[in-house]
Amino acid sequence: MLAKKIADRIACDTYRIQAADPYPQDYDATVQRNVREQDTDARPAIEGRLPSLDGYDTILLASPIWNVRAPMIMTTFTEALDFRGKTIHPVTTHAMSGLGTTERDYAASCPGATIAEGLAVRGEKVKDADTEIEAWLQRIGLPTR
Repeated sequence: MLAKKIADRIACDTYRIQAADPYPQDYDATVQRNVREQDTDARPAIEGRLPSLDGYDTILLASPIWNVRAPMIMTTFTEALDFRGKTIHPVTTHAMSGLGTTERDYAASCPGATIAEGLAVRGEKVKDADTEIEAWLQRIGLPTR
């Protein structure tokens, strides 16, 4: 929902990162799978073809924060592509962890990229985050429609 709110405000392309083995609909089962993936430093497979980053200078990487970090599939994604020379803005929804470890994790998995100001919105506040999103987009210099 947060990524859609941002995409509706700026001229951008989107790519949905989906697991080849979909995450369960059940919250507790998803939490258990996430813990297993983090504990084993897993790289879950991504469904479909990865996008080309050619022609993009700025990339917003949006994800939830699970157990203080982005899901491991985000590391699968960042390690599979060349982000050198790109500016990355982490975007997260969270319960308590803000951006979690995304800045550190993306710095490690995206060598040569600039990790710039991110946006973290509490999951239950996304619906009412319009002002926060607008202010962030203005701060990072992305023109809104």
